[in-house]
Amino acid sequence: MPTQQVDTAVVGGGIVGLAHALAAARRGDRVVLFERDDYAVGASIRNFGLVWPVGQQPGAVYRRALRAREIWLEVAASTDLWAPRTGSLHLAHVADEQAVLEEFLATVPAAVEQGCRMVSAEEAARLSPAVRSEGLLSALWSPTELNVDPRRAIPTVARLLAEQYGVDVRFGTTVRGLDLPTIDTTAGTWRAERVFVCSGNDFETLYPEAFAETGLTRCKLQMLRTAAQPGGWQLGATLCGGLTLLHYAAFKHCASLGALLERAQEELPFCRENGIHVLLSQTADGALTIGDSHEYARTHHPFERESVNRAIMDYLVSFAQAPDLRIAERWTGVYPSLPGGATELVVRPQPGVTVVNGLGGAGMTLSFGLAEEVVSGTYVRP
Repeated sequence: MPTQQVDTAVVGGGIVGLAHALAAARRGDRVVLFERDDYAVGASIRNFGLVWPVGQQPGAVYRRALRAREIWLEVAASTDLWAPRTGSLHLAHVADEQAVLEEFLATVPAAVEQGCRMVSAEEAARLSPAVRSEGLLSALWSPTELNVDPRRAIPTVARLLAEQYGVDVRFGTTVRGLDLPTIDTTAGTWRAERVFVCSGNDFETLYPEAFAETGLTRCKLQMLRTAAQPGGWQLGATLCGGLTLLHYAAFKHCASLGALLERAQEELPFCRENGIHVLLSQTADGALTIGDSHEYARTHHPFERESVNRAIMDYLVSFAQAPDLRIAERWTGVYPSLPGGATELVVRPQPGVTVVNGLGGAGMTLSFGLAEEVVSGTYVRP
């Protein structure tokens, strides 16, 4: 088989790899993308499908998320990608939750510039019929969140790369080794000027030494999904409750978070022990996606715990309602996660090779923006 030549090769067909292939193709590179599975089956399709700028740490990461949102909308405009601008509501049923939301708005002017604001219980109910209004004090409305249904979005981006940008998308192809400019694959030998290794949860096969001292570990999560809601019922804004304020970096600086954390540890110890916070989103076909939990280790057992699923559902119904919450699907996901609040790992183990990994649970939210920075050479670690 003759050696094939490209400018850029990407290893990994999840959202991080797809984003780097798109960024390279948009600048005019000849690009090949290798993915060892026949189609995407990892964390990139086992998530809410939410583009979630509101949860990202203020500053450069928040700006990156907003840029990624723009690119998602550009992709949607040139494909049949389902990408409603649902926005989000953080619901405050307790005074300490409301205090965190108010402090967030007072200290993050960039979010206010994007349209984030406090709304009354009545307005929140108008933005989503799923809002449980009993005892609701107020809510934070953010208009920046998108819903891109990952099981549809990931294949759509792959098709876009192949059909509109001429990317050679090679699913079912394993990269066995790199010795630039040579790439050894199960589809023959290739030559490339540069390679982006975006291998996600598999960070031992290629350049394991690049990960050895990073503290990178794996986060296992549990998620659930209902069947399509009856009568075409629509969720509207994506919903979350007070536990979400303890999960996302956007709120970490808030002094008022301490009171919420203390109460959550007292009243919801099981949720805290299992990293549970709860989002409610909707898929393109009308099903509701619910989750999730967070368990950190290098290696995870493959089993779900029904006690975790019950805790997720119990917390959900404390702030949300829907016509039919019977569960049709349950699954686990695993993604690589960095310690200390780091938002990504970008390292260059040898000339021409860049490893990009460790976006945690924010792959759908940050990948397009991060890839644009990395490929253009403008990336600066936040």
